[in-house]
Amino acid sequence: KIVGWEIHENESSAHAATLFHKAHLSEGVAGEEIILHSDNGSPMKGATMLGMLQKLGVVPSFSRPSVSNDNPFSESLFRTMKYRPEYPAKPFDTLTEAWEWVLNFARWYNHEHRHSALKFVTPNERHTGEDKAVMVSRKEVYEIAKAKHPERWSRDTRNWDLTEEVWLNPPREKNTASGTVTTKAA
Repeated sequence: KIVGWEIHENESSAHAATLFHKAHLSEGVAGEEIILHSDNGSPMKGATMLGMLQKLGVVPSFSRPSVSNDNPFSESLFRTMKYRPEYPAKPFDTLTEAWEWVLNFARWYNHEHRHSALKFVTPNERHTGEDKAVMVSRKEVYEIAKAKHPERWSRDTRNWDLTEEVWLNPPREKNTASGTVTTKAA
């Protein structure tokens, strides 16, 4: 879920700190153990941002250089954004246009986008826990359909159990006996 965003004409540690503070307050996570994983950009490593994280009791974590797996959720979000049909081909003319576009994208992403890695619930449904009821309902619908028309089913129904861990790049296991590498299921 996108829990906070802002648009500015420039990047700065002060902007990042303000954004994070607002998101921290709006999510009501004070006192919880939070780790903020980010890239190595100067806004995220600047003294103002690091001071804000320390003040809020948040542990900073940074991506390793040239390791694409280190922040896969952000990378996936940016890809989703860039592949939206309404993503502009040219830069925005004004800050207001950019702000409006991102506002609409964030609303769509959080409340309408049925995310495949989340078993087709929205990020907001997952974030609020509403996904549990959705999964129970889907499982019931599939079981009823299978009971009514078993001839349509050659296997079990789709697995609608909640997934606690979601991987974009699952860890790989090497079989030392055969030398083969396989993807570990989450």
